[in-house]
Amino acid sequence: MIDKLIWLDRYLFLKVNRDFQNDFLDKITLFLREPKFWLPLYLFMMLFVLLNFGKKAWIWICYTIITVAATDTVSSKIFKPLFGRPRPCADDFFSNQVRLVASYCGGNGSFPSSHAANHFGIALFFFLTLRHTAPKMMWLFFVWAAAICFSQVYVGVHYPSDILGGIITGMLIGWFVGDLYYRKNGIIQ
Repeated sequence: MIDKLIWLDRYLFLKVNRDFQNDFLDKITLFLREPKFWLPLYLFMMLFVLLNFGKKAWIWICYTIITVAATDTVSSKIFKPLFGRPRPCADDFFSNQVRLVASYCGGNGSFPSSHAANHFGIALFFFLTLRHTAPKMMWLFFVWAAAICFSQVYVGVHYPSDILGGIITGMLIGWFVGDLYYRKNGIIQ
């Protein structure tokens, strides 16, 4: 059973990494992974909340920072060392099949994807705490997170199961922090 799951993971990885290959995706996926691409959106959200909710915004910003710190710590400092899974581009038995689009492979382990954990944790936290303010806009954060996750597989640094593990990690932490925020502070208005 484990062998079949590993085979499926590698098969799906190669579908995205090699079979979807084109010049446009080569450029856009590299850009999607970079903080200079996604950081302005998150800074805009902080500014949006500050301008619209005044003093209430500061506690929300603190909870947002807690969400990011928790997702990143759990995925990078706890799970990656615990599982010790090599990235596809660093896997001795598989790296010869990987099309590495990223400029580096990364050396801190593959499972789970910290990008997936961070962005899906933020997306769920935003959704839970701001859905009454801009319900249609909040769904876009999940699309945003999914695009960033797709890019991780496309450029050759994560398996699909790494992404799934990161999504689950991020969603659990985003839900926990969002629920904690809501119980202590209510709806941000």
